[in-house]
Amino acid sequence: MSHSHLHGHSHGHGGHHHGPRDFGRAFAIGIFLNLGFVVVEAIYGFLANSMALLADAGHNLSDVLGLAIAWGAATLAKRPPSRRFSYGLRGVTILAALANALILLGAVAFIVYHAVVRLIIPDLVEGDTVAIVAAIGILINGATAMMFARGRHGDLNIRGAYLHMLADALVSAGVVLAGFGIMMTGWLWLDPVASLIVAALIFIGTADMLRESGTMALAGVPSSIDPDAVEAHLGGLPGVARVHDLHIWSMSTTEFALTAHLVMPAGFPGDRFLAGCAHDIEHRFGITHSTLQIETGDDCRLEGRR
Repeated sequence: MSHSHLHGHSHGHGGHHHGPRDFGRAFAIGIFLNLGFVVVEAIYGFLANSMALLADAGHNLSDVLGLAIAWGAATLAKRPPSRRFSYGLRGVTILAALANALILLGAVAFIVYHAVVRLIIPDLVEGDTVAIVAAIGILINGATAMMFARGRHGDLNIRGAYLHMLADALVSAGVVLAGFGIMMTGWLWLDPVASLIVAALIFIGTADMLRESGTMALAGVPSSIDPDAVEAHLGGLPGVARVHDLHIWSMSTTEFALTAHLVMPAGFPGDRFLAGCAHDIEHRFGITHSTLQIETGDDCRLEGRR
């Protein structure tokens, strides 16, 4: 029985996004601006007797926490591998994305609770003060969100930061519209209804992130990769009779790994074949770390599954 192991590692990262590398400044500016805004919003919330502003200040505080978690993860992900953590600490970006999704869901529950309370017991609100303070919030959160916008497709951890900031800009926009509406019509219910609509929008974005980060945390196949297409590609390589024990998972929010057994009755095809394999897998599917085992027949397959 002949067993051959390959480590087809390609370290050139092709068209891959490595978000955590260059968002340090965005995190620092975002945290600084948002902390300042939380203080301003809380003060004016008390002065204007606005539950909306106070609730938004609390939600903003959860965003500062979310940004800090994402920043910490992005920083830890750059630590070099060690004996115990042979992949480094890249996986912490997955945990951060999961934590951020849960924090966002908590924020949604917080907004819904206060909106429902205000629907049942309407409260007098100084519409003009609320609108002005919330308008500042749109600027701060919108600007912070834009700093993360370009990394949101390639990195779930950066998408978490982006979603937090976008959610805040939406909440502030809802508060502004409600403030103007109350000034024009005197309808106090506009404030909580705007909050509920915003909460629904945040929930839709967060549910998707929770599902994706949960899949990554459980070593599931990332949503951007079709495992059937990968299997078909490997099975179609010259000399490959069968593919089994194919595993694809996330090492971080930007890097994916693969292991597979290739049954090749003609025997070990040589290092050049394996290097070509790893190169093709990276460029076609974005999987940067592939490890393949070459086998010659059924006895190996049985042993491999035992």
